[in-house]
Amino acid sequence: MLNELATVPGVTLGLHLCRGNYDSDWISTGTYDTISKQLFQRAAHYDVFLLEYDDERSGSFTALSDIPDDKLVVLGLVSTKFDRMEPAEQLADRIREASGFFPREQLALSTQCGFASAGPGNAISEGAQENKLRLVGEVASRVWAAGG
Repeated sequence: MLNELATVPGVTLGLHLCRGNYDSDWISTGTYDTISKQLFQRAAHYDVFLLEYDDERSGSFTALSDIPDDKLVVLGLVSTKFDRMEPAEQLADRIREASGFFPREQLALSTQCGFASAGPGNAISEGAQENKLRLVGEVASRVWAAGG
């Protein structure tokens, strides 16, 4: 069914695997390893996978090995639920770790989900949202521009 939705010629399509983002809470837990062999191979019409890796619920990056080599992977390493800022060096280290399972040239960095995906939004200030988006840009520039 998912592949039938992704049949628009000339359009880059991404699949975001959301684990819940309602009122700074989540609804799903479990590693990607439990679905990676089936899902990533079968979602053939998608060009990009947007994966949430902002906390331990997602498990390790080993599931990235199951993604076909013609895809892009967006690592949602930055939480949109709380004001707490992730350390830039920790994000860079996690990207380096992920590149052991999928080519760094085909990885990208983002927030794990939207800042207000549903009704009440999340317990995060506008200032923190701006800072987190700035952090994503700064870390991405450093990791990919500097080669590491």
